[in-house]
Parts: sequence; C-alpha cells; structure tokens
Amino acid sequence: MPRPRPGAWLAAWLQALWYRNAAPSWPLRLLSHPFGLVVRLRRAGYARGALYSRRLPKPVIVVGNISVGGSGKTPLVIWLARQLAERGLKPGVVLRGYGGSAARGRTPRLVQLDSDVLVVGDEALLLRERTELPVAVGRDRAAAAQLLLAAGVDVIIADDGLQHLRMARDFEIAVIDGERGVGNGWLLPAGPLREPALRLASVDAIVVNGAVTGAVSTLQGTWEARTFFMRLTGEWLRTLGGGGEPVALASLAGQRVHAIAGIGHPQRFFAQLASAGLKVIAHAFPDHHRYRAAELEFGDQLPLLMTEKDAVKCRAFAAANRWYLPVAASFAGADGSALLALLRRCLAS
Repeated sequence: MPRPRPGAWLAAWLQALWYRNAAPSWPLRLLSHPFGLVVRLRRAGYARGALYSRRLPKPVIVVGNISVGGSGKTPLVIWLARQLAERGLKPGVVLRGYGGSAARGRTPRLVQLDSDVLVVGDEALLLRERTELPVAVGRDRAAAAQLLLAAGVDVIIADDGLQHLRMARDFEIAVIDGERGVGNGWLLPAGPLREPALRLASVDAIVVNGAVTGAVSTLQGTWEARTFFMRLTGEWLRTLGGGGEPVALASLAGQRVHAIAGIGHPQRFFAQLASAGLKVIAHAFPDHHRYRAAELEFGDQLPLLMTEKDAVKCRAFAAANRWYLPVAASFAGADGSALLALLRRCLAS
C-alpha cells in the first residue's frame, strides 16, 4: 500500500505541537522571534510608505487567515462571489495559485476551464469551475488583478491575501477554524500564526468556520459585533470522472472507505465522513500535493473518497468507485445577510 510522502508526516507533527495545551520547545520559540520581527518591520514599512501598496480602481475584498493550514477560505470566497453576482455585481477572484507554476513565475494569467492544474494550481481551477467567474493567478496579485479589470469585473475578491500588503484593500475578512482557533498563540515556527492574534482587531469581519470551542470564544471579546459563524456542508458524492448521477454520502454509512486529503487540515474532511457514519481509512497528504496514480491504489475494491480540491488534480486517475465530495459554505441564522450588509456599508463609505 502506498504511503503519503514525508511532508504529510512533518505537517502532522507540527500540527500536533501547535494545537496542544503545552508551550512549544525553546528552539522553536527562539526561531519565532526573528519571524515576528520581520512581520512587524514589513507591516510598518507599508504603513509608513517605505513599501508601496498598489491601489486598484475597483473595490478589493480580501479573504484570508492569520494562521497556516486550512480554515475554509475557498468555500467562503465561492459563497461571497456568488452572493455579489446575484446582486448585480461583476466579481472576479485573484489568488497566487499555490501548487501551480504560475505562482512562481512573473507573468500573471487568467484561469480557463481547461487550464492545466499544474500551471494555475488546484484552488484556482476549483474557483473558476465553481463560480463561473473570472479568476486570475500570479505571484504579484495586484498585477494579476489587472487581468480581472480588463475582463470587466467591478469588484475583486482576493483569496488568501491577508498578508499580501502589496495590494491595497477596502475590506478584510479573517477566517478562523472554530475548533482549532489560533492554536498555542505563537508565531511560526513555534505556532501556526503568520501574524499575531491581535491582527484580528484590525480586520473588518471575522468568520468562524465550524463548531466553536473555548479557544475561539475567548478571542471574540469586543469583536463580537463583526464576528459571523459559518459551516461547510456536503451531502452528495460525485464521480471523479464527472459522469453519472450524484450519490448521497449517507448511503455509504457503515461502509469502510479510503479517504485521501491533500488540504491544509485533512482531519476536518475525515471527521466529516466519519460523522456521516462512514468507517474511514484516512490517508493524509501535504497541502497542494501532486498525486501519482500509485498513491490512489490500495490493493482492494473499497470506495475512494476525496475532497473537491483533490479531485481537480486526480481526474486523469478516474475509475469506478472513486468519488469526491463538494462542500458549500452556509451561515448560522442571519449571519450571512449581516456580513453582506457590513460589507456594503464599508464599501459605500
């Protein structure tokens, strides 16, 4: 049976360190201090004008997080883009395109439905397919956004752009995992944080994804008025090859299945399957992992389930009994409309 590459084991080891109730080791704490200094100096450089932040002629909405790993940003971007489009706007999405060669090059590009996932990245192709709206990728997201403007968009959504200060923004949304919160509260590499937790005080909205634990509730404080609660739902499996009728996830309850996940927080996907009654044999891979055919072979005829983000990279390996689970963002009560109302007020001002 193939085993995940070493990156998955390293990621799991770090996750265990970051999200336990214990202080990180002193070497990691020591390394986090220069990282924090770089973060502070960089932000100060942009605030004082020493570093240039490019202002675009259309509103820019940034969706990001202050920690590494999956928090649910991409489903939120899909939801937000659709909501804006339904209200008569012409949104477009810009992102770096991690996992694709365009993220390392100097030339931004528009994502097409037939774009090579190895060029544009898994998340970019997924966004293009799910939103049916213009999507652009590039290392310099302000330059990539120019392609969206040329395509006629009137509002730009930046996926995972909270730390990309080179592009000015009009509205910031920070997404937090409701279960994991900010972990041990330390900056990288001692903890999961890209920026100090106090960065949440400066964003326009905080979206908490999933069940809320004490770790998140203590963060809210005076931020409660701009905190909104989201969850990800998925009930229907689709074939990896794209044909046939969807199958209810609940119909596999009680069955043993293989599940692969190359996302920032694989355990969330495995837990979702388990909560539907499936007996999950979990196979975690690093985020943005490029799969090989052998990694999807487990020597039996059990169903293989994966995330939609993994599916866009595995279509060439389509076979019977291989499925993916699309998920969608939904909000508790009136939180969705309240978030949109706050966004509208901020952009109007």
